[in-house]
Amino acid sequence: MPLPPLRPRSFGSLAALLCACVAPELAPYREERPAMGTTFAITVYAPDADTAEAALAAAFARIDELDGRLSDYDSQSELSRLSDHPVDTAIPVSDDLWEVLVVAALIAEQSEGAFDITVGPLSRLWRRARRQGRAPSPERLTHARRATGAQLLSLEPRERTVRLRATGMRLDLGGIAKGFALDEALDVLTERGLPQALVDGGGDVALGEPPPGREAWLVAVEATGESSEPRPRLALARAAVAPSGDRYRRALVAGRRSSHILDPRTGLGLPAAISATVVAPSGVLADALASALCVLGPERGLALVDSLSGVEARVTTGEGARLRTTESIGFAALVLSSRSTPKNTHGPPTARDE
Repeated sequence: MPLPPLRPRSFGSLAALLCACVAPELAPYREERPAMGTTFAITVYAPDADTAEAALAAAFARIDELDGRLSDYDSQSELSRLSDHPVDTAIPVSDDLWEVLVVAALIAEQSEGAFDITVGPLSRLWRRARRQGRAPSPERLTHARRATGAQLLSLEPRERTVRLRATGMRLDLGGIAKGFALDEALDVLTERGLPQALVDGGGDVALGEPPPGREAWLVAVEATGESSEPRPRLALARAAVAPSGDRYRRALVAGRRSSHILDPRTGLGLPAAISATVVAPSGVLADALASALCVLGPERGLALVDSLSGVEARVTTGEGARLRTTESIGFAALVLSSRSTPKNTHGPPTARDE
């Protein structure tokens, strides 16, 4: 199955490539800033501090710009204002929002509805339920589900307009926007002639060219067993890694453990603990597919992954003695030997250049 078409990504100017042989020695520069409800950390290799500072500022400015367009928490964002239009109105959207919506629609189709950005009404309903500690009534669930479904979102490519075809629809890009921001920030750095970079957005990671003198970045991912178990490390470059799951984020609602991940097809949280780690050519794909895999489960989710070029994944289900991990066909080839893996505790993916 072909991957969704994406806007062509730049890989640095010809001048930067021609000058590489005489470029000054590069050093790593790192900066963290809050964005998109989490912390973004960017590492870039640059010839000097001034160059790095300007590039980092531009990359973070791009992330902030996207947050202002794609957030469903900001009532003034482009995404939020989309829902304020009358039903079935042709609404022009920015290039950024259009690209995210196109990729989201393709993943929704390929995942048979396991990934669906129209879950906004359900997301809001369950956020309120977690705050109040009380499950939503069947009537409220039914009402929210009537405004949910990928078939209710129409994309019109010729005019680049969007139509919402049901009253009360709201889009939620929480499972894809961060991955898109990673890609765009990495593009900003590459366009400035600094392709050896890494962008980490709350655990989702986009990787550019490897650090000087290295063949790859090393990305530590979640261990599959006890907390004392070494965290596997993946050797990657020009790729992205995204984790998703609820093994450590299950709130109590009406005395029952409730997943923060919703199954768009039922309107309910996932019934069992699950987590997924996806490696893909871009952050936007890794982010969306990680969410889809948690809903699909290991068998159907990994069948989808194995049908996609350049995508690998691992899915872990259960807890304690019932913990079970399943991997896509090529995932094991990305993992370094356990003998070279240091012991680390659970947590989001981290990247190193050693």
